[in-house]
Amino acid sequence: MALLLGHKLHRIPVKSGCDGCQNNKWRTPHIAIKLWPPSENTRQMLVERMTNNLSTPTIFTRKYGSLSTAEAIKHAKKIEESAFATANQHYEQEPDGDGSSAVQLYARECSKLILDVLKGVSRIEEKEAVISEVDSISRETFFDISKGQRAFIEEDEAQTLLSPLKEPGNSYTKICFSNRSFGLGAAHVAGPILASIKNQLKEVDLSDFVAGRPEAEALDVMNIFSEALEGSNLKYLNISDNALGEKGVRAFGKLLRSQSNLEELYLMNDGISKEAAQAVCELVPSTEVLRVLQFHNNMTGDEGAIAISEILMRCPLLEDFRCSSARVGSEGGIALSEALAKCRNLKKIDLRDNMFGVEAGVKLSEALYKHEHLTEIYLSYLNLEDDGAIAIADALKDSAPLLEVLEMAGNDITAEAAPSLYDCIYRKKRLVKLNLSENELKDEGAIQISKALGDGHEQLKEVDLSQNSIRAAAKIVAQNLVHLPGFKCLNVNGNFISDEGIDELKDIFKECPDILGPLDENDPDENDYDDKDGGDEDEGSEDELEAKLKNLDVNQED
Repeated sequence: MALLLGHKLHRIPVKSGCDGCQNNKWRTPHIAIKLWPPSENTRQMLVERMTNNLSTPTIFTRKYGSLSTAEAIKHAKKIEESAFATANQHYEQEPDGDGSSAVQLYARECSKLILDVLKGVSRIEEKEAVISEVDSISRETFFDISKGQRAFIEEDEAQTLLSPLKEPGNSYTKICFSNRSFGLGAAHVAGPILASIKNQLKEVDLSDFVAGRPEAEALDVMNIFSEALEGSNLKYLNISDNALGEKGVRAFGKLLRSQSNLEELYLMNDGISKEAAQAVCELVPSTEVLRVLQFHNNMTGDEGAIAISEILMRCPLLEDFRCSSARVGSEGGIALSEALAKCRNLKKIDLRDNMFGVEAGVKLSEALYKHEHLTEIYLSYLNLEDDGAIAIADALKDSAPLLEVLEMAGNDITAEAAPSLYDCIYRKKRLVKLNLSENELKDEGAIQISKALGDGHEQLKEVDLSQNSIRAAAKIVAQNLVHLPGFKCLNVNGNFISDEGIDELKDIFKECPDILGPLDENDPDENDYDDKDGGDEDEGSEDELEAKLKNLDVNQED
């Protein structure tokens, strides 16, 4: 306070009452003196003092930063006016006082507002520094021509478009040529440029970069890029969406063979047949540091999956593996599962939309016992049936404590697997998303599973039980989920819920209607609903279902 106000507001100049005193002195008066309001001169002196404190080095400006003189003057005037108004209002509420409390409030408000201004400057400067740093990094290290519509690129345009890469001293470490189709002329321009900067590159995205080109031309383009980048030290390589096949994979042979520190490799939608998969296995011999490997939407088949499994055996640090929609059957599924058992650091596994079957599902469960780091597992549409689903649920129950996403849609799972699913789900307190859609759980299975999702699942946001032949159980599912604090979406569409049941669901979620997904595809008159005990359609009432559950062996272990 003394820095801001000195002592002039606490002591006032008075003439001595004694004729013998010749000098005008500062002293503490012994009579009632009003200390408020301060004079205009005092207020102006305070503005000048605060301007100085805001614009020159002090203990506070060194910590938070200082303002320019013009900014300091503007803020100092506003601070003084605000502090004066606050203190004056305080004084008017106790007019019989001497004003000392108003003076103290005036000083406190000035100091507080000065710090607020300085802290604000600090936050602004920090934000601007971060923005500047991000802009600088983005501008200097990431070269991206993928924006806008897909288009062919020929020699003349390539000269102009790639000119920043030719600037001396550029710092580009990441390039993205996706979404622009390179012809042979453009490739001849790009080749020398890439060769000149390959030693500084860490990430290369060549996905979808020969679209619409004849096969012969596309292969020539790939060869040019491969030769140009040979010997680079990449951590990330994406050559997806190029319809590679075996010929395309081998066209990238020089690049692939030269990579010893690759951490991420993407070969999605590339026509990876068994021959192409075998070529990848041959051309990517060094995978000891590989963390991400993705083969989504290929025609890999069992023999191709066996080749991929050989790659997995050399990937001890793998964290993210995707081989979805790859036409892999039981034999390939078993090979992949055995190889995945060696990848103890896996956090994400995506095997959706293959033809594993029960035997491969059981083999996969054996691998899952060894995975403690899993956070996401996608096993939908694998023909697991009850035996495969039970084996996997039992394995996950005793492993994967950090699991956040569990998807097992479209696997012909019935209520027979519900107790195992219950035990698994009950233990996964970090679960964020559960998808069991397109199965045959019916009311009995749905109720058991929903009872695992009550207290302790505060992070759960999404549950999908659509197309499961559910009737009355939908209400119980909703009641078990509506109280979860962060819950976002319940999908029970495509079931056999009656109009009355739909009204009950809407009533349960009346405070948060957006959580309840669409219900327009429910068919309460569906006849294809065989009760496990051979009863009629009306046997699915809530009371009867609850009675059935009393004899179920459901263990609520932590």
